[in-house]
Amino acid sequence: MAINISNAFVTLFDAEVKQAYQGSAQLRESVRLRSGQSSNTVKFPKIGKGVATARIPQTDVTPLNVTYSQVTATMSDYNAAEYSDIFHQAKVNFDERRELVEVVSKAIARRQDQLIIDALNNSSTSLTVAKTVVTSGSAAASNLNVGKMIEAKKLLDAGNVPSEDRYMVIHANNVAGLLADERAISNDFAVKALLNGEVSAMLGFRIIVVGDRSEGGLPLSTNDRTVFAFHKSAMGMAEGMGIKTEINYVPEKTSFLVNSMFSAGAVAIDDEGIVKITCDES
Repeated sequence: MAINISNAFVTLFDAEVKQAYQGSAQLRESVRLRSGQSSNTVKFPKIGKGVATARIPQTDVTPLNVTYSQVTATMSDYNAAEYSDIFHQAKVNFDERRELVEVVSKAIARRQDQLIIDALNNSSTSLTVAKTVVTSGSAAASNLNVGKMIEAKKLLDAGNVPSEDRYMVIHANNVAGLLADERAISNDFAVKALLNGEVSAMLGFRIIVVGDRSEGGLPLSTNDRTVFAFHKSAMGMAEGMGIKTEINYVPEKTSFLVNSMFSAGAVAIDDEGIVKITCDES
């Protein structure tokens, strides 16, 4: 096998990684995305609320005095690299390029998902608006159910969070909790939930299910799992460098080093659009 790899091959591999990544990244489309940023930090603006006042003839208008603030997403750099041994390539009976595309793209997708999950978990829930659902006491001693989802919906509704573009990211174990709730498997919902074991949408939430992940996944403390309901505009992700793939020959290892890299950061923009839900998975 030739040691030199053509630019066409590298371009092909890079395109395949990006295509596979876009098919496996679960949370990227659920947040506000700023791509192509040139600095190490990106600021997302946050504009407060105003109250209209009655007009009094021949007097100055009263300004809303809307507060303006911003939150900052800090970029972090990541690699997803693997060696491809030229001797192994002659011996294996599978398409190693295709396998490497899958491994690299899924590693990138999981890492970007984790950036968003960590930002959700680091959001500051306000006690005045009670953005945390049953985190202590006997009420927390249950898995995800319709009651907890209704409570999350109520909290978002009370905060005037738009009803469209709402998401809920849960663990695979929490799907079992929903399927055990008769309210979730009744009528039309029962067909897809019971026959296919899928829960994709409910109560205005698009539900994203993730499993155990080496990157950390959804926070778990003993048996208590934290899952999140949120609005797209409440979360932001900035990409300093999109996915880029390099393939270089390393003589010392008689292997090609396939390295995909990216730089990104995520941050909670508006805590009122995020609800944390505690689920007991025991």
